[in-house]
Amino acid sequence: MTAPLPFTERLTRRTLALNTRLCLGLDPRADAYSGPTGSSAELRAHTLEMLNACAELVACVKPQLAFYEALGLAGMELLEEVCEVARRLELPIILDAKRGDIGSTAAAYAGAWLSGRHAGAALTVNPFLGFETLAPFVEVARQNGGAVFVLVKTSNPGQADLQGGGVSERIAAELTRLGAQEQAGTGLSSTGLSSTGLSSIGAVVGATHPQELAEWRARLPHAPLLLPGLGAQGAKPGDLAGAFLPGGTGAVVSASRGVQYAEGLDVSAAVQAARGFRDGLNAALERAKQD
Repeated sequence: MTAPLPFTERLTRRTLALNTRLCLGLDPRADAYSGPTGSSAELRAHTLEMLNACAELVACVKPQLAFYEALGLAGMELLEEVCEVARRLELPIILDAKRGDIGSTAAAYAGAWLSGRHAGAALTVNPFLGFETLAPFVEVARQNGGAVFVLVKTSNPGQADLQGGGVSERIAAELTRLGAQEQAGTGLSSTGLSSTGLSSIGAVVGATHPQELAEWRARLPHAPLLLPGLGAQGAKPGDLAGAFLPGGTGAVVSASRGVQYAEGLDVSAAVQAARGFRDGLNAALERAKQD
């Protein structure tokens, strides 16, 4: 059986082929739907229509697991359908679940969300319980050609309560150490190494910290970066060039509400919003190249 192409390889190829660094957040909010056919049917139809309509404008898709869990069994069935359609569209999938735990529980989370039909190719992970908790997630991700995105500096204002005082820097240092092990083929299984030079161990760094992005890029030279916060949280495409590697790779910027609900449930408005974010990011990189 042919090994799956590593996540970072697929992400980089799609970024360059379609000239897009945008990540589509798909967060179906039940209170947004009240059509005559019933909110559940409308929610499903709109979510899948969004995915198909925006696919050629984005590098990857990021379902936020909380919104699917909130819908119960129907939500988990929709998540599987979203993942199935995304795979058919050759869209890399990042599940935004922020899982993190110890021992066998971490292994169970890793198996659930990084393998199987409702799994993504990548998963966001919370390192708060200690660095040892990353090992099961990294191992399962590598075995499946996937990736993990570890919380380093999140986009919310309250992040400073716990992420200040050098905590984010310590996490970044550990991710860099693990990434160097991977590049050297030591430590945890190195299955699924990418020819791009990017590690399977990525970092979440909020797009709401534009003045810090170049520093985080330098601290995490081999890590793919996931930058949430574009649109509804206030981040602007023109401020984010510092997160990227030369050639405009190595990072994706996520927009959720700012695309999916740009003007209520108007899919054409969502497509226009996605195109605007994509073009804004590309313009910022072009300006940075010329400076």
